[in-house]
Amino acid sequence: MIRNAIIIDPEDNIATVLRDIAAGGDVVAGCGDEVVTFPALQDIPFGHKVAVRAVAEGETILKYGAVIGAASTGIERGAHAHVHNVVSLRGRGDLNPEQEANQ
Repeated sequence: MIRNAIIIDPEDNIATVLRDIAAGGDVVAGCGDEVVTFPALQDIPFGHKVAVRAVAEGETILKYGAVIGAASTGIERGAHAHVHNVVSLRGRGDLNPEQEANQ
């Protein structure tokens, strides 16, 4: 089966989709030789993220081997991961006052 989502690091808990995937369609995501297939729970637009495993509320979101945010609510495997359920942890002065002062 042809991959339609990419995982860069084996620790990533989300994948980036390479084309639109309709709800109920298969997400075929991989990193190296490891490939996982699961149904999309919602429509996932091209370039957006999908959870490759269940992510608990408050858990960090890992994309390309880096922390990009935290789950603002639990995210099921196959769910669209976007601003409605992910909060950014990057470039937020409200989380680190020293960071804001140095920008």
